[in-house]
Amino acid sequence: MAGDVRHLGVSPVQTAEAAPVPTVRPVVRPAPVPTMNRAVAPRRKPIRNVHEIDENAPKKAVALTIDDGPHPLWTPKVLDLLAHFEVKATFFVIGEQIGDNAKLVRRIVEAGHEIANHTLTHPIYMPGLSVKQIDHELVEAHKRIHEETGAVPRLFRAPGGNWSPKVYKTIAKHGLFPIDWDIDPRDWARPGVAHIQRHLMRAKPGDILLCHDGGGDRSQTVRSLKHVLPRLKDRGLEFVTL
Repeated sequence: MAGDVRHLGVSPVQTAEAAPVPTVRPVVRPAPVPTMNRAVAPRRKPIRNVHEIDENAPKKAVALTIDDGPHPLWTPKVLDLLAHFEVKATFFVIGEQIGDNAKLVRRIVEAGHEIANHTLTHPIYMPGLSVKQIDHELVEAHKRIHEETGAVPRLFRAPGGNWSPKVYKTIAKHGLFPIDWDIDPRDWARPGVAHIQRHLMRAKPGDILLCHDGGGDRSQTVRSLKHVLPRLKDRGLEFVTL
């Protein structure tokens, strides 16, 4: 019979073209927002010394911390100075300011600086907030930092250095360590370049220095750091991140 392939020893079914196997594509789900760090024991006071948080830090280590950014004008100027003098710093950033300045936050991390949590909205008196409100300030700032940089902050600074047992307990639940400072030149108040320089030049091994790149005109801070950073290095002090 014409078209009969049985004489070839081949089944008619075998001559039919095989149906294509449908491609099964994996379901792509967005990565979940990471949880905060594992809980740590609550502290009774903030950390004010480099060697208190890192006992292996160099003997002459000091830490420069920069608060209240990112700011589109002043943060780049501070980053340029740090790069020029080969200084690493720890930036305590405000969550709600990240949106329009996401590139700056990424630049901070990519340059090898530490990034830390300074709340979502910078409430000046955290002890007056409820635990729920403190949680919100911490977690939302954490999410925004992580979404832009992939970093998981482990350090927290209360706005104005206003601490309380409730604040310590709440941040410990999220695995955050409370960071204060040894030297505060009050640069946020714009007391004058000479005043800021005089206070920063008092730095000694182990000190944590406080400066600002956000919250207003920081031209005095930038001018002061340009003078102070190389001179502190000439004294043998070594800048480290916390």
